[in-house]
Amino acid sequence: MNIPSLSSSRISLFGQSFVLILANLMSALLPAVAADSPLQLTLRSRTASPPHPPTEIVRTASWEPKQTAIIVCDMWDDHWCKSASRRVGELAGPMNAMLKQARARGVFVIHAPSSVTGFYKDTPQRRRALAAPFAPTPVPLATAERWGTKWCWTDPKRERVLPIDDSDMGCSCVGLKCTVREAWTRQIATLELAPEDALSDSGQEIWNLLVDRKIDHVILSGVHLNMCVLGRPFAIRQMVYLGKQVALMRDFTDSMYNPERPPGVDHFTGTDLVVQHVEQHWCPSFTSSDITGRPPFRFAEDARP
Repeated sequence: MNIPSLSSSRISLFGQSFVLILANLMSALLPAVAADSPLQLTLRSRTASPPHPPTEIVRTASWEPKQTAIIVCDMWDDHWCKSASRRVGELAGPMNAMLKQARARGVFVIHAPSSVTGFYKDTPQRRRALAAPFAPTPVPLATAERWGTKWCWTDPKRERVLPIDDSDMGCSCVGLKCTVREAWTRQIATLELAPEDALSDSGQEIWNLLVDRKIDHVILSGVHLNMCVLGRPFAIRQMVYLGKQVALMRDFTDSMYNPERPPGVDHFTGTDLVVQHVEQHWCPSFTSSDITGRPPFRFAEDARP
């Protein structure tokens, strides 16, 4: 009896096809398993231990998806700083994929593109935020003004100064610096608005949504960490004041930092310093891997080991 022989290339093709089929099958099964399970987050924080450097603390937390919201901060379609705009464009695709997986788990997604909510005035996502019943806040919302909007400033009771000098507004473009202007008109189109999402840049509206849905856990993502992600009336400082359990998704953020300013480190190390500042003074952080099961996002220009 003659048994036909298979060439090594045909065997290799068969093996690749089998692996592809198996991978597709596993991908189809994983969301169904994960959808009913809590988010298992690896939270990193830091405690002050003078005169020594802060001590890193890592703990795991289990958050119910339906009691969790992700707020996407100021992922605009353009920015006055060209390098900042380029990084937002790079960040948006992987962030959109992460949000899809978070929604599939039952997490509530709130888009918060400050100052351009008028672009979305007729969308169901904007109407959902406007329709949420008014809820009193346990503490006053931010009233200080910055760039014409409400703002939570640096809090001397928790922090003295940020670890990077952003007094020049943080343009990291090499050579001629960009002119500050309001370049944005909407949220970057790469980020999809799902039917079940909401959209608002109002601290009160977002608080109304959280109370109405009995959401206790708030995840912040987006840009820029040393400015809007900390200071907006829906962002980290305000949510901590309001008593929510807050966490920063540290791989899906960026900073406005010019490496020519103190402490004179590269842009991405500057962002890491702000992340560590947040971990010490405000809330823990985690990476998107805890939601996606994939490696954390990393900017292509980040050449560090």
